[in-house]
Amino acid sequence: MLENLRERLQAHRPRRISLRLPEAAVLLPIVDRPEPTLLFTRRAGHLATHSGQVAFPGGKREPGDADLLATALRESREEIALPEERVELLGRLSDVISLHGLRVTPWVGVIPPDLPLIPDPGELDAIFEVPLTHFLEDQRTHTDVIRVDGRDYYVPSYRADGQVIWGLSAMMLVELLAEGFAMPISLFERPPGELIHLPERRVSRP
Repeated sequence: MLENLRERLQAHRPRRISLRLPEAAVLLPIVDRPEPTLLFTRRAGHLATHSGQVAFPGGKREPGDADLLATALRESREEIALPEERVELLGRLSDVISLHGLRVTPWVGVIPPDLPLIPDPGELDAIFEVPLTHFLEDQRTHTDVIRVDGRDYYVPSYRADGQVIWGLSAMMLVELLAEGFAMPISLFERPPGELIHLPERRVSRP
C-alpha cells in the first residue's frame, strides 16, 4: 500500500497558490503499521481559536524556517515531539487557503510505529491514529457542503473513536485519497448520502 502511495505522490503535481498570504504548513503522518494509520492531533480546549478541533500537526512559517517543509517538520517536533529524522517524506499536496487567510501547504510522510510522541499541553490535548481503511472505505458520517466565495465544496465528515475529522483537514485528506490511492473522491462532485449545508464563507485576505 505505502509503496504505491510513494510512487503516486512522487508523480503528483500539486497545485500551488500564488496569492501573497501568510504561510503555514502541516504534516500528514502515516504510521507504518501492518494496517497503516493516519495520525491526528486535537487542539487543546483552552485555546481561543479552534479549541477541541482535530488537525494535522503544523502551524505558521517562522522567519528561521528554510522552507515550508522545514515549517511542517519543526511544528511536528514542537507539537508532538516527532523527530525530523524519523519522517520519510513521500511528497506534497496542493496548497489550501484557511478561512483566516493562511496559505497552508500539506506534506505527507511515513513514520515508524510506537514512537514516544507527546502532545504539547500548550497547544494539544490528544494524539490519535485512525486506520487508513476507515477513509479508503469512505466511512463518512455525512458530507458538509461548504460554499466558499461562491463555490461549493463537498467535504466529508468522519467520526473515529469519538473524534470528528472535518473541514480543512478533511479537504487535505480528500486529495491524499484521490491522488495517493486513486480513490474516486472529489471535493467538487456531489456524493451520495446526507448533505449538511453550512453557512457561506468568505476567505479572509489581506
